[in-house]
Amino acid sequence: MRFRAGKRRSLWLLAWAVAAFAPWGLCQVTAAPDLPVIHVDNGPNSQAAQSAHYVVLVSLDGFRWDYARRLNAIHLLALGKQGVWAPEGMLPSFPSLTFPNHFSIVTGLYPEHHGLVANSFYDPATKARYAINDPAAVTDGAWYSGTPLWSLAESQGMRTACFFWPGSEAKIAGFRPTYYLHFDNKVDDNARIRQVLAWLNLPPAERPHFITLYYSEPDHEGHEYGPEATETKAAVAKVDKLVGKLKEGLEATGLPIDLVVVSDHGMAKVQGGWITLDQFADLTGFETSGSLLYPKADEDAARVYDQLKKVSSQFVVYRRKDSPVELHYRDNPRVGDPVVIATGPFIIRAHGPPEGKVESAPPVGMHGYDPRAMPEMKASFFAAGPDILPGRTVRPFENVNLYPWLAHLLGLNAPKSDGSLNILAGTLRDGGGDAGN
Repeated sequence: MRFRAGKRRSLWLLAWAVAAFAPWGLCQVTAAPDLPVIHVDNGPNSQAAQSAHYVVLVSLDGFRWDYARRLNAIHLLALGKQGVWAPEGMLPSFPSLTFPNHFSIVTGLYPEHHGLVANSFYDPATKARYAINDPAAVTDGAWYSGTPLWSLAESQGMRTACFFWPGSEAKIAGFRPTYYLHFDNKVDDNARIRQVLAWLNLPPAERPHFITLYYSEPDHEGHEYGPEATETKAAVAKVDKLVGKLKEGLEATGLPIDLVVVSDHGMAKVQGGWITLDQFADLTGFETSGSLLYPKADEDAARVYDQLKKVSSQFVVYRRKDSPVELHYRDNPRVGDPVVIATGPFIIRAHGPPEGKVESAPPVGMHGYDPRAMPEMKASFFAAGPDILPGRTVRPFENVNLYPWLAHLLGLNAPKSDGSLNILAGTLRDGGGDAGN
């Protein structure tokens, strides 16, 4: 496998050409910059892959399940009416955080099984730390388990492209996407769409059949202003319009494309100030990350559990092996021990800032909570395309079930996961075929 930076200029020229002649108005936007697309030579599409349909998977970070209907997101609602949507939301995996859930969607695994148990955490086995703002960690495939959809497709002769997605910058299960970018949220919103269309206008042997596209809105506004704020409503309208532009551009290609739009989690308004665990328990000797606690020995875990279990109604505490089964949060030491779980939209941390450092105000909005206990955590799901039945709705389902469903849309043989094709088989024109995954 080798990287070919020489492709970048030609990809940008193609993106510019697509934008210039697109019938849907992006020609009025400033031409895309020379995007730093990385090309990995995974070989051409196989003949079977060239005849397969396409999936474009879009993530709108923090797009709460009720935003579309409550705030009249006309393009998303139209997409759902044309195909399928979850009017009561989709259930994120616990914890309802960005990296764990994006990776659950593309692996079909709960965080305890794919390894990203939080956005930042400690690994007691390697004594190393993972953080989403650490490029060395994010691009190191050793942190990730499972087979993400792009690696699954690449291994079966199908080319893929990721315009941002947690995990897509690392070599996982033997592969990187054929085309990907290092995360840079400053990249123009419309340039992202132009790049997706440029990929779809490549020759058949080079054209990716599975493409991801990520937007960080309305998560940012939800954190800073809260889920009910005017700024958050404006961000919802903005990304809804982008979905409309993308859909129009995809239709103009004439290709058989299934468009799937999801979010990773919802958002809730925070109640109260910081809850600091070392005010209730002696955490001397513990490694910590956020509210995650890592003892040196089991007796330390038992001691802190006893100190914390009855001190507040704002959180509950479990030994990791006794945490609720439905959370799927027992099987990975990266979770820590004991496990502290908020009972409401409260902000919990192990320690406050170091002495002399100014205390930061808690965010206005937050997520990460149990979606079964807090419906504000539920995510969104919309999809339409040639392989999806029109006018269907689905009840809330766990997001791990998207993996076998997406693999089926692409004609891929998916490995066993925590999800099942049976859950969403009724949305498919072919009924899911052998829906045993």
